[in-house]
Amino acid sequence: MDTTQQADTDVLELGHHRFRSRLLVGTGKYRDFEQTRAALDASGAELVTVAIRRTNIGQNPAAPSLLDVLPLERFTLLPNSAGCYSADEALRTLRLARELLDGHALVKLEVLGDADTLFPNMPDTLKAAGQLVREGFEVMVYCSDDPVQARMLEDLGCVAIMPLASLIGSGMGILNPWNLEIIVERSRVPVIVDAGVGTASDAAIAMELGCDGVLMNTAIAAAGDPLRMAAAMAAAVHAGREAFLAGRMPKQRYAASPSSPLAGIIGR
Repeated sequence: MDTTQQADTDVLELGHHRFRSRLLVGTGKYRDFEQTRAALDASGAELVTVAIRRTNIGQNPAAPSLLDVLPLERFTLLPNSAGCYSADEALRTLRLARELLDGHALVKLEVLGDADTLFPNMPDTLKAAGQLVREGFEVMVYCSDDPVQARMLEDLGCVAIMPLASLIGSGMGILNPWNLEIIVERSRVPVIVDAGVGTASDAAIAMELGCDGVLMNTAIAAAGDPLRMAAAMAAAVHAGREAFLAGRMPKQRYAASPSSPLAGIIGR
């Protein structure tokens, strides 16, 4: 199969949506909306997260709207509840997003438990996830890298599990690859690494572990050259996915195996 055919068949399915790109990108922390659009174009992302409590998409008619530079025929918006610290806050925020976007059901649930670390509040995350699913939302959910709680969220009906790699905005990369591997192995829905990615190698490793995608914001927006980093992240996600599908060679400690065959060596 050539790469064009594979790009058509190896798609990321999230609820009723299908995407060719497995890189999801946020819209915060850029210099302005124009730089946001340029970085998104460089990343090739199709699914774009928007913090409803921080970004205007029509809540304030007198202010510039992100929708002015992100046409809905080109991008699929993923409203998120960033900045919410309770299930009730998250529910109100995502219901507002559905109204602003004419019934759009695909959302990212994020309920924070601590203002310093932005670590998820898992009891309220589980509570809000169950209610949103009952209301017909397609819920992608930010969570801890706990395989048991990840399964609970899946059992509630979430369409994607989004465990953190490390703290939001930290750029520390994947601190516990073993937990991510367990979540990936046991999950029946897409697993998308959310938070902590700092550079291209982090994204590639996430994909090589078998994750279905990577979501990032700060790693691109806070880079010295956001557009160049966006392109690097796109290449890393693609390379990591290809390596995972290819299947890496087994690791063999103390079992050297020469790349060239030994048969026919002169003098032997």
